[in-house]
Amino acid sequence: MEAEVDKLELMFQKADSDLDYIQYRLEYEIKTNHPDSAGEKNPVTLLKELSAIKSRYQTLQARFKPVAVEQKKTKSRICATFNKTMT
Repeated sequence: MEAEVDKLELMFQKADSDLDYIQYRLEYEIKTNHPDSAGEKNPVTLLKELSAIKSRYQTLQARFKPVAVEQKKTKSRICATFNKTMT
């Protein structure tokens, strides 16, 4: 169970890193290829939306941490009870 928790946490970290990279690439592409894009959707708005998505991922990760801590505590209690029962 602990390995699954660690795996899920790594997935959140990878998603966060991927979003940072996407934001960087978008900013770069907009600056180099479309310096004066009139009449199109504002690229800054798109980047803000991306930042909002990143913020949601960070919120999810923050909510997940207490669950992971409780799972570790529960696992420890179960192992302790099991060891006590075995002896």
